[in-house]
Amino acid sequence: MLLLCSACEFRLRPNEDEQDASHIHVERYDRLQSRYLITGDFSALQQMNTEYPIETRTLVEKMLQIGDVSDHNINEKFLRFYQDSTLQTLIGDAESEYANMDDLNEGFRLAFRQLQSWIPGLPIPRIYAQIGALDQSIVVGDRVIGISLDKYMGSKYPLYQRYGYSPEQLSTMGRNFIVPDALSFYLLSLYPMANYDRRSQMEKDLHMGKVMWVVNKATGMKMFNTDFVKMVDRYMHRHHKVTVSELLECDNYSKFK
Repeated sequence: MLLLCSACEFRLRPNEDEQDASHIHVERYDRLQSRYLITGDFSALQQMNTEYPIETRTLVEKMLQIGDVSDHNINEKFLRFYQDSTLQTLIGDAESEYANMDDLNEGFRLAFRQLQSWIPGLPIPRIYAQIGALDQSIVVGDRVIGISLDKYMGSKYPLYQRYGYSPEQLSTMGRNFIVPDALSFYLLSLYPMANYDRRSQMEKDLHMGKVMWVVNKATGMKMFNTDFVKMVDRYMHRHHKVTVSELLECDNYSKFK
């Protein structure tokens, strides 16, 4: 099951090309993380704190929940947390599996280029990779997407077998779901459902179905195939003049039934 961790204090680094989809690439925060957590390289920790302060705070305080980054002993607690043999194995395996991310970078570029053609002014996010502790798959903040590589090691990854993931969950824990998942949660952050707590489950499912349908179209892949995605697809086939922007902004879910 995917979780969305909202972190509104995320900020963008200055980048003159930040709105050009052709410059999208996954920043390798995970490599600094693994250097510190496996070898104890203090220079890697310094880079994490100086170049990625918000990402480090989000990981330590919100995902791992091991304390405040201002605590005098937080670096030791952070290092000790990952000394667990399972997590050490996970770090090494993730770095090996994702030594090359060219395919993901290209997937993000193509998808965001398509989305920008449909949604003028769509903000292009920064994207970075990290290694969590088998908790959130994707974290989303203000124009920032964080990808937890530990949740995308493939359905047959041995460590997953220990934790009782269902076959349905395992089917979505592979490399091919990184781009679709990241796009889905990013679009949900840009197009949140109004009055969410007062909505019916059908409306909530259709809202997610709209986003998934758009992601399928943007990536050119049918990664999401729920009944609600199919309902949106039938609606869009009947209403050819409805734009993607209008679909995402639509708040009348009776139209899709």
